[in-house]
Amino acid sequence: MSATCELCFHHCKLEAGQTGLCRARANQDEKIISLSYGKLTALALDPIEKKPLRRFHPGSFVLSVGSFGCNLRCPFCQNAEIAAAGADIPTRDCPPEALVREAVRLRERGNIGVAYTYNEPLVGYEYVRDCAALVREAGLLNVLVTNGTIEKAPWRALLPLIDAVNIDLKGFTEHWYRALGGDLETVKRSIVLAAQTCHVEVTTLIVPDENDSEDEMRALSAWLGSVSPDIPLHVSRFFPRHRMTDHVSTPVETVYRLAEVAREQLRYVYTGNC
Repeated sequence: MSATCELCFHHCKLEAGQTGLCRARANQDEKIISLSYGKLTALALDPIEKKPLRRFHPGSFVLSVGSFGCNLRCPFCQNAEIAAAGADIPTRDCPPEALVREAVRLRERGNIGVAYTYNEPLVGYEYVRDCAALVREAGLLNVLVTNGTIEKAPWRALLPLIDAVNIDLKGFTEHWYRALGGDLETVKRSIVLAAQTCHVEVTTLIVPDENDSEDEMRALSAWLGSVSPDIPLHVSRFFPRHRMTDHVSTPVETVYRLAEVAREQLRYVYTGNC
């Protein structure tokens, strides 16, 4: 019997034993289950600025965890080794209770909580949810780094547990989002809802000849400013990776120019990878 995953707009209809587009969710006994629950590919104590979050507890550290899978297909993915991987990738077992114990242990080194990051954490929604509840009980903070490609109901259910989020807004045209296997309106909705409940910052990676026009940045920053002009925007430089190794890096001057455009609408604009 088939089952449909309702976590994101793809709504993968999966036959028994079949895995979804994200490679992290599957139909098991007519139920959609998480294949990545408690299975980590990365665990590190990072500066909060690396997420990137510039206006949320600056100078602190956060225990950062990643698993595998993603529900987009970005050809420029910076973490394709895990984001484009499935359940056959080597992992370490780390149930929520163990993760929280480690986060508490690292308090003495400046740790403020847990960041769900590296791959797309929301394809492992149940693990993020369960960990976040225990992290909150331990008096620590929850940080989420996500592409924002999630349906409204599960996003709203998770947000009360999240203290800060950085959402990738990969451009501001449906054409570009379709090329990445995504949906612009879904991501915009995720930003709006998050801005109502927690600290939000947004990152846009500038890819030459794809999303690097002043008109697009002006439209993106005007929309983001309409949500709140205080939302920080990170304008980030592209480097050739994954399936775009034949492309050139974004010129530094392009990143700086687009950041100046964004500052017409937004109070806090930062450049990255320059």
